[in-house]
Amino acid sequence: MMSERGVDIAHTTILRWVQHYPPEFEKRWRRFARQVGGSWRMDETYIKVGGEWMDLYRAVDKAGKTVDFELSRKRDVNAAKAFLRKAMKGQRTP
Repeated sequence: MMSERGVDIAHTTILRWVQHYPPEFEKRWRRFARQVGGSWRMDETYIKVGGEWMDLYRAVDKAGKTVDFELSRKRDVNAAKAFLRKAMKGQRTP
């Protein structure tokens, strides 16, 4: 996208942006995110991202609204537990 606009940047610059901005975005988003109802569930599925299969963990409330999600390269117990801890932080128990 940047090259289409005539801006030349190195791939390491984009990597630095990816590492720097998501935590700030998440911190600001949490202020405006609505509280979830008393019930939500967690599921997982595989999706293809950039030609690579990734595991998508997702928490959804009764109304079908996404509570939280996470992409993981590995499908293992540690990834699922990490996501569940992250989803439960600041929310009610599923």
